[in-house]
Parts: sequence; C-alpha cells; structure tokens
Amino acid sequence: MARRRRGLPVNGVLLLDKPQGLSSNHALQRVRRLFQAQKAGHTGTLDPMATGLLPICLGEATKFSAHLLEADKVYRTRVELGVMTDTGDAEGAVIERREVPALDEATVTEAIARFHGEIEQIPPMYSALKHQGRKLYELAREGQHVERAARRITVYDARLTAFDAVIDNDVLKNSAFELEVRCSKGTYIRTLAEDIGLALGCGAHISALRRLETGPFDASGIWTLEALEALADQTAREAELMAPDVLVDHLPALALDDEAYQRLIHGQKAFLDNALSASELADEATVRLYRDTAFVGLGRIAGKADGVTTVAPKRLLSSAADA
Repeated sequence: MARRRRGLPVNGVLLLDKPQGLSSNHALQRVRRLFQAQKAGHTGTLDPMATGLLPICLGEATKFSAHLLEADKVYRTRVELGVMTDTGDAEGAVIERREVPALDEATVTEAIARFHGEIEQIPPMYSALKHQGRKLYELAREGQHVERAARRITVYDARLTAFDAVIDNDVLKNSAFELEVRCSKGTYIRTLAEDIGLALGCGAHISALRRLETGPFDASGIWTLEALEALADQTAREAELMAPDVLVDHLPALALDDEAYQRLIHGQKAFLDNALSASELADEATVRLYRDTAFVGLGRIAGKADGVTTVAPKRLLSSAADA
C-alpha cells in the first residue's frame, strides 16, 4: 500500500525574504509548515548570513524548480577591507589583518572592473560543494583543506554603490564599500569580494549579503515570514502563491487539442498538424504545454515531418488529468 503523504496538496511559488541567521532549509521548512504543504523545495541556497530573495516551490511547482537553478542572480554586498576570515564573511574567524592603502572611489572602481566578464573562480572551502561524498564546509570545520578546481563564471556587471573611509589624523584606519553584482549561477560573492580585496593589496571579507534578483524574479512581491504568519488563514496564504508555470515562463508554449492532450497524459507521443509555432522549434526543444488556459506541464519536440510535429511528454503535472 502506498504511503499517504501528510499535509495539503498546495501548489505554487512563493518569493520569500529569507532572514539573516536562518539556513535556506530551515526557512523552507517554516514556509512548508505555514502552508501545511505536502511537498516543498527551494531554488538555490543562500548562506545563513545572507538575506533576500529565496523562491520557495510548493507541491507540483517542485517539478520545475531545477529550471531556476541555472538562472542569473543579482546581489548587494558590503565589503570590509583589511581583514580576511576563514569563511570569507563576518561569521568566520579572522586569519589575517593587513594595512589598507590609501584608496579612493576611482581606485576601487578600477579594481572591481578587473573582474567583469568571464573569469576563473576557486570555490571556497566553506561551501556546500561535495568532495568524496562530503560537503566541503564539513571538512573545513574539521580543519581539512581540499584542493578545488577553478570554475568559469560570468560577472555581467559589478558596480560600486557606496564607499566609506574612516580617516584619523590623515591616516586611513578602515574602509569598506558596497557592491551590486549581476552574475551567472555558481558565483560566490564571498570569493569575489576576497579577490577584489587582494587586488587592492589588503584582502577583504563581506559583512552583509542580500540577493535582489534570481532569474525572472525580483524583490517585488517578496514576503517575510512574519508577514506570512500575519495573514488571516490558509486561503489568504494560498492566494499569494504564483502558478507553477511561472518557473518555466522563458520556454515557448504550445496549445494542445483534446486528442493530443489525452495522448500526452497517458505517456504517449502526440501529433500536432500544421503547428507553425512548433515547426519553428528545434528538435529536442522543451516546450510548455497548455490545454485551453490550463498548464499541463512540459513536453519535448520529438520530430517533424510532412507538416506534423511530434511532441513527447517530459514533465507533466500530476493534476493534469483533472484540467
């Protein structure tokens, strides 16, 4: 007998403003309990110190969360110069202090510009990447050091948004700056800040980090845990969810007739006559599928011949048969 899943069949996407000090998984579980949802997942981890945009997928939306893992991101961070820590952020132990040279905005801006475009970045030891089945941060906490291969990432834009300097008797005692970064997946802002600090000759760590955007989502419509808890009831909370297909809105869409719909939900290939929009797509292209206005799931272009496009099911909603 199949094990009955506990909770409610809640489906949709919530944009959570993750608070500082809470892991992404703990934030996810808080949201899941609030919605009493059977299933939940997030679309990319934020460090416990970090705040900001964390899309939470509930129910059927979890089937499409992987499409957001590849998305570009935008962050705002505060970089403290002259102090390096073992984690690259303010929560780590100080491992080195260096004198900060005389700096101005132009010098800092020039250093930041060196990291625009495609660059090689070595992931930090304090990360969730795995080595021989164990997370690197677990090994780091045990005092182990593992050689990590550099990864190619892209910094589309990094710009100085604030520059602070503390000068005492004409001597620079401390300086920090705020940075906004638009980057590809897999970019570690802590490492970027450390590398900029080294380029300035003094090292650095970050003292604040906030994610502002991920893929198609920005901070508009973002919810704090406190605001969610303050909503009147379950109905009010579910009303704030976005539909699951918002996660795949970047993919082309195809409309299904009744025959094609029935074949696809039964695991068979469907044949679309004279589907001009489908015929223009490359073989193996992934498409969104709709029956009338109801999202059915994802399909794959499996072939084209004599004006007929073949579509195979790829990832369908469990509830598609009820659409």
